[in-house]
Amino acid sequence: MSEVLDLEKVSVDQNPVIQKMLQNEHEQIVFCQDKVSGLKAIIAIHNTTLGPALGGTRMWMYDNEVEALNDVLRLSRGMSYKASISGLNLGGGKAVIIGDSYTQKTEALFRRFGKFVDSLNGKYITAEDVGVSPREMEFVNMETKHVTGLPESLGGSGDPSPVTAYGVYMGMKAAAKEQWGSDSLSGKRVLVQGVGHVGQTLVDYLSKENASIMLCDINEGRVNEIAAKYGAEVIADKDLFETDMDIYAPCALGATLNDNSIGKLKAQIVAGAANNQLADENTHGKMLQEKGIIYAPDFLINAGGLINVYREVAGISREKAMELTENIYNTTLDIFSKANEQGITTHKAALQIAEERIASVANIKTRL
Repeated sequence: MSEVLDLEKVSVDQNPVIQKMLQNEHEQIVFCQDKVSGLKAIIAIHNTTLGPALGGTRMWMYDNEVEALNDVLRLSRGMSYKASISGLNLGGGKAVIIGDSYTQKTEALFRRFGKFVDSLNGKYITAEDVGVSPREMEFVNMETKHVTGLPESLGGSGDPSPVTAYGVYMGMKAAAKEQWGSDSLSGKRVLVQGVGHVGQTLVDYLSKENASIMLCDINEGRVNEIAAKYGAEVIADKDLFETDMDIYAPCALGATLNDNSIGKLKAQIVAGAANNQLADENTHGKMLQEKGIIYAPDFLINAGGLINVYREVAGISREKAMELTENIYNTTLDIFSKANEQGITTHKAALQIAEERIASVANIKTRL
């Protein structure tokens, strides 16, 4: 069964989660459940002013449904701003599947999920995310055409990770330009937290520029393997924020920048691929600013993956997608300039630019 939650009929006083949903102004929340396949999922559509909501599907073993709902609300909102600030004609959406991605992924589960996606008639377009691979997207594609990030052999854009990493690399270089007057990363001590597909590709870019690389990951075998390949130093998770570094690159899950970590952080730049890096957008963005740490907004510099799958929606070439991703460098510098001129955080400056584009297009559509 699937249920659309009508926010207009729900009392704000019933649940603090509902308050958050209303504050973020989501257009639609869909709760999906299928007992036969074991599917339990939530699809969140934040805003479709600029186009259909596009965002990946994450499979994660959440502690409870409220935690999953909080995550999908944050992520879908971020996708709206990511598409807007990147100049894409897309809205923001996201989906989460509650489950263990190592033991509970089946064809039946993802095909059933595909049916729920299809029921939205193109208002939401899905793709892969944490815990989901192109293979699962093939199963989803069996039930709906509203899916991107398919293997190139099926006419898709393939793995978006390399493009995501390239955008992060561009944003990091722009931050270096702002902080030190040069965008060279040679000799800079960069700590990459999380060496999945995106993190490893970022490490490759950094290695080619002769950065001094440090790695941190909960997967001990993987981090040691990549460290050996690139001559990097492995940092224990418990020592992460006590480590002297020039650049902190969070490339795992979000909210690593919080009251505790920012107080300890020994870096001059934060630029990474993780979504929702600030545990609290206002409080922790300000804390970084007050410490003189330049923050490259995550939803801007990690937009390469979205740009890559946008190829399948808009029919643009890979060369054009890489050109749009490279422009993250210039947009990041524009954000820094706006933040400096207005005396606001870089995160707030990026939000303003994204929101202004959405509002201006909404105004045009209303007048038409």
